Amino acid sequence: MERIKRCRVETVENIEDPKGSTSHGSLEQNLEVSSSKDACTHPGSFGDMCILCGQMLNEETGGVTFGYIHKGLRLGNDEIVRLRRTDMKNLLRQKKLYLVLDLDHTLLNSTRLMHITLEEEYLYSQIDSLQDVSKGSLFKLDFLQMMTRLRPFVRMFLKEASQMFEMYIYTMGDRAYAMEMAKLLDPRREYFDARVISRDDGTQRHQKGLDIVLGQENAVLILDDTETAWTKHKGNLILMERYHFFASSCHQFGFNCKSLSELKSDESDRDGALASVLKVLRKIHHMFFDELVDNLDDRDVRQVLKIVRKDVLKGCKIVFTRVFPTQFQADNHHLWKMAEQLGATCSRDLDTSVTHVVSQDAGTEKSRWALKNKKFLVHPRWIEAANYLWQRQPEENFPVNQPKNH
Repeated sequence: MERIKRCRVETVENIEDPKGSTSHGSLEQNLEVSSSKDACTHPGSFGDMCILCGQMLNEETGGVTFGYIHKGLRLGNDEIVRLRRTDMKNLLRQKKLYLVLDLDHTLLNSTRLMHITLEEEYLYSQIDSLQDVSKGSLFKLDFLQMMTRLRPFVRMFLKEASQMFEMYIYTMGDRAYAMEMAKLLDPRREYFDARVISRDDGTQRHQKGLDIVLGQENAVLILDDTETAWTKHKGNLILMERYHFFASSCHQFGFNCKSLSELKSDESDRDGALASVLKVLRKIHHMFFDELVDNLDDRDVRQVLKIVRKDVLKGCKIVFTRVFPTQFQADNHHLWKMAEQLGATCSRDLDTSVTHVVSQDAGTEKSRWALKNKKFLVHPRWIEAANYLWQRQPEENFPVNQPKNH
């Protein structure tokens, strides 16, 4: 019984001290006060045992399982609310928010060894040592039969982001894979500690949710390359451009082009996706803590995200031509919505206030009008690039093909 009690005290202490104190003594006092079986509200359980009073619970108590914090840990809804509220106060005092990070195609790219192409064979001679992973970026994991490439700038990104955020890993990979990737990214356990969530921890199949993150939704940002994984939390999401280092990654998403590895190339450290998104995170963090005037507890990072996003194409008025299928409701198209979220005004009609015509064919009437009236004529990828990079891109980098002569 003594061993069970000690286990109970130590594990709950790791989650959170009800009085906001991390001292072992004060926590133990709290547990002793709550140990009367009649008075205990059973805020959570390990298996069938209450985490406070140790009583065996005969029925399901509701709430959510937090197996990634401790195997078998389940917390009741009231306890989750209390923990989030307390943790939020502590975090705000440190001028920090929460950041949930996807792994694959966001922070790294992995491939099975059997999928390495002939053009990628040279990578075997460039593998970094697993003895000190902090200095490497390309790893061969024999026990998983995988090779993993860390995205350029990821180590600096994590170091800088950790000053502004309490960070979680959240992957659709299984637990064994998630833990190995966490070791590569955070060998000294400085950034994530136990906050590594895998598909085994989720409450919905093929979906990610903030219900298993001990952070209040109004203070959580998410970095992920898959928008459909977060159907309930799109307001928290910063969509990342996918990192396709290996050939198998390109094939998985239907790309017929050569991968970065086959081209013996990689993203830029200074101007790549992670460097770009770090600037966005700094801007959001600064606005949340230093520019908003309402009470700190009432602030919502999702509103800040909207404001920052709307700055990207502010002042642009866009007309589309030969982009949407015939008879398609234009303002329902994802590019129209994307442009509006980025702060642009979209219109069906041409007038002198239009700044950009977005087209896939320079021969349409609206495209010719743009050229004649010295307006920008750009490919739809111009909007997508602005969305990923959170910055208006040089229009000349997104030319529209001239019509083929028949």
